[in-house]
Amino acid sequence: MTGQTSPESRLGHFLRDRRARLDPVTLGFPAGRRRTPGLRREEVAQRASISPTWYTWLEQGRGGAPSPDVLDRIARALLLTDVEREHLFLLGLGRPPEARYQAGDGVTPRLQRVLDALDPTPALIRTAIWDVVAWNAAASVMLLDYGALPPEKRNILRYLFLDPRARAAQHDWESVARFALGAFRVDAMRAGAAAMVEPFVAELCGLSPEFRAFWDDNHVQGPHGEAIKHIRHPVIGPIAFEYSAFAIDGRTDLSMVVYNPTTPEDAERIAALIGGPPAGA
Repeated sequence: MTGQTSPESRLGHFLRDRRARLDPVTLGFPAGRRRTPGLRREEVAQRASISPTWYTWLEQGRGGAPSPDVLDRIARALLLTDVEREHLFLLGLGRPPEARYQAGDGVTPRLQRVLDALDPTPALIRTAIWDVVAWNAAASVMLLDYGALPPEKRNILRYLFLDPRARAAQHDWESVARFALGAFRVDAMRAGAAAMVEPFVAELCGLSPEFRAFWDDNHVQGPHGEAIKHIRHPVIGPIAFEYSAFAIDGRTDLSMVVYNPTTPEDAERIAALIGGPPAGA
């Protein structure tokens, strides 16, 4: 970066670099004679619906900090990826942009293979609004057979509050339900999905008095990446898991939840239940 150290200079350098990578003809501008590759400054300003003078100042490190709205428009004008957009905000404002929840199209075969490799440890992948989009065989037999449900019903809170099997499986259903709902509220807000979950919350408030009461408590749950989870399984009885949640690189809309049996004996019981080899075999 040729010794540029100020935030304004770094922002200008990044804007010039991304502007130079765009093809004018593809974006509807005439090829003509251009002294440098990419779009002209006024063309970026036109696409972003901002003043050419203001955009020029940004590239020159002048004019002060841009607003989030201006940065959003510039990001769209320059066809930035989500990672590039975040970097633009960090350069321009010193903080990432507000979260924008965008539901993905499920998981890749690679992620499904990761889940399958964890058997007999139950594992699943959920969205930020707690829809389950992938799972392994151990999760099907120990937690819930998600494959037997239509996709719109594969939600952890829907199961927890509306399915009698969830109450039967929990040693202390109320504590688990309060914990889960507080964590769900934080996950949805952090992912920028608060508006998206409003119809879902309204539906569950109408179907479950407990959900409505717990939701009205406005409880929020702090970091919940690791915990011990106890369940009563209808076939093999009580079992304990080390519960861990992990972010998935490149998929801000997803997280992986792993329920690791606390003893080798429990892992063998699960393996026998799914008809697979014992853990470590």
